Amino acid sequence: MTSGVNVPSVPPVWDRHVLNATDPPRVADSSIIPPDDMAHRSFLCGPSEISALRKLAPPHLSHCSTFEILTACVWICRTIDLHPDPTAEMRMVCLVNSREKFNPPLLPRGYYGNGLALPVALATAGELPKKSFGYALESVRKAKASMTMSAYFVSDLRRAGIEKVDFGCGNAICGGVAKALCELSCFYIPFTNKKGEDGIVVPFCLPSPAMERFFKELEGMLKGQLGSDEENSKFKLPSSL
Repeated sequence: MTSGVNVPSVPPVWDRHVLNATDPPRVADSSIIPPDDMAHRSFLCGPSEISALRKLAPPHLSHCSTFEILTACVWICRTIDLHPDPTAEMRMVCLVNSREKFNPPLLPRGYYGNGLALPVALATAGELPKKSFGYALESVRKAKASMTMSAYFVSDLRRAGIEKVDFGCGNAICGGVAKALCELSCFYIPFTNKKGEDGIVVPFCLPSPAMERFFKELEGMLKGQLGSDEENSKFKLPSSL
């Protein structure tokens, strides 16, 4: 319409009832992270880093998506670094586009609101790092496929299509999240380095001591210190637990 069109090509539809919560709704949310002394950092995950993480997956999961591989890594590292009670539930919540998950479609043509589902991968803080990388990876895959809180939300913005949006004055030059991330969420942002290689920026927020531990755990995984899925038993929770 900013380009001079009088009406939208698809008439807008407002059918919010199709996304109603369960009755009665079931809500469970809590945070194990203190609100003070928080550090904000990010890391760039390029083709070589994704390749290193993919080598940790067992053969039957070698075809997993980049999102699933990276999310399993972040879930494990974050759990170890926060030093939670071993019985605490660590929930990895993936934001999934429900528009493409149902046949026939759940949402009518022209529906212009968000259509997100929040499948949850669940493991205790004690069992997640002690099990294999493949265990975390398969849990993330099953959660995404099910579509049917200490929780952590992960959303993939790599295919949001922001760079293709034209409001009448050309395509976007750059973009990103509108606000610094809180301690309970993370967004994967597309990025191209100076060599022209496409990668993923992963910004996140943790207490300062946990942030340093996170990068040490991440570095260990990327260097292939675990070697294979069978050797992941070396990837233990700190003795302080």
